[in-house]
Amino acid sequence: MRLKDKVAIVTGGGIGIGRAYCLALAREGAKVVAADIQHAEAGRVAEEIQKSGGEAIAVPVDVTSPEKTRAMADAALARYGRIDILVNNAALYSAIKKKPFMEIDEEEWDRVMAVNVKGLFLCMQAVYPAMKRQGKGKIINISSGTALGGTPFYLHYVTSKAGVIGFTRALARELGGDNICVNAITPGLTISSPQQEGTLTPEQMADRRKKRSFQRDQKPEDLVGTVVFLASDDSDFITGQTINVDGGANMY
Repeated sequence: MRLKDKVAIVTGGGIGIGRAYCLALAREGAKVVAADIQHAEAGRVAEEIQKSGGEAIAVPVDVTSPEKTRAMADAALARYGRIDILVNNAALYSAIKKKPFMEIDEEEWDRVMAVNVKGLFLCMQAVYPAMKRQGKGKIINISSGTALGGTPFYLHYVTSKAGVIGFTRALARELGGDNICVNAITPGLTISSPQQEGTLTPEQMADRRKKRSFQRDQKPEDLVGTVVFLASDDSDFITGQTINVDGGANMY
């Protein structure tokens, strides 16, 4: 197992793609901290891992709160004694409705930025002291293919996810001396629930498929291999990079 005895925190780990990341990391031997504002869902993920023979705990977290992100890191350290991997997955997306930028109010803009950008910053500040002491760490930031293609009518979301790429590059420059890798992934539209699939018309879904080299829907399972690779020792000399995983919709 590639992650045996490593400790991984996954924010937004209770549902959808975050759940898939938790399960994949656990299959590779990681001790998983499923951190989510939806604590009951995170608890179910931890229980699922435990029933399959893995180690996991659920921790409630609001990534916009410095106190709660520190409590998340403290809970991981109290249970497992170290933090090796942070997957910054928590984000606002499905709760956002498409609209022209002139219809986005200041409160909604600030909320998206607080979760999708500030949240990464606070989580990173929370885990950094432990990683620095250990002399190694892996940070995996989840951006979005919308930042590559400039998806319209999601200006706040797309802007926040472009910010994740800049955050990744700047932080990678700062933390190289600490032997901490900082990388990002840009997923394409990933269908993680029937409810999410229902937000698009059949015609829109077909159009998405046509724009990919692999003309099928993207599922959470399509992303977990990249996350495991970036969490493992196999990626020890890779940092500051953005890996696009979208079936060939965007090519850069």
